Amino acid sequence: MADALTISGLDCFYGETQVLFGLGLTLRQGEVHCLLGRNGAGKTTTLKAIMGLVSARTGSVRLGDIELTGLPPHEVPKAGVAYVPQGRRLFAEMTVAENIEIGLMTRQRGKDVREAVLDIFPVLRERLRQRSGTLSGGEQQQLAMARALCLEPRVLLLDEPTEGLMPSMIAKIRQSVASLRERGVSTILVEQRVEAVLSVADRVSFIENGRVRETVGVDRLREDPDIVKRYVGVS
Repeated sequence: MADALTISGLDCFYGETQVLFGLGLTLRQGEVHCLLGRNGAGKTTTLKAIMGLVSARTGSVRLGDIELTGLPPHEVPKAGVAYVPQGRRLFAEMTVAENIEIGLMTRQRGKDVREAVLDIFPVLRERLRQRSGTLSGGEQQQLAMARALCLEPRVLLLDEPTEGLMPSMIAKIRQSVASLRERGVSTILVEQRVEAVLSVADRVSFIENGRVRETVGVDRLREDPDIVKRYVGVS
């Protein structure tokens, strides 16, 4: 299987404080790759580094043959990477339709893309005229993902998409991620809870102190829960 995204030797800083240390990670095409680790381990910073939102002084982030390191943050989505940050960051006073239109305008896409995205998240089709701030948490998460997918990304970055959601909504988000894999989208998924990723992830990388310590297949994770306890502190 070919690689969709390759990170190698990445050192990243907030000001003068180093937060990633020679981080390396490979995302395969069509893969759901989960990042697990304690709070402050560097998971979210890894996603921000891919998007050019954190200063990288050494190392490389490559999307296929495209070098992303050094690109302005607004150019990274145009290259084919979409990011759904923790907290969703929707325009609460705008309708569902208006939030989706913002994603479409970024890549100047049209009706066909809009319809394809709404096919993945059918509940949004019923809420198009509703203000996004009045949606449930799960519906807001689906809208944030829908807006990102309007960019027609090759790679999607999701930062804790199930945080604060009810079990029924968590299941729907997992189904959406699985659906994207079937459509050829490669996904990096940051999560805190192991049970949220076992049914959808292909591989899991454990991040500790700004470094990838170990990467395992999800079957190995099921067989040896002590791996999770070693890096995250829970089983």
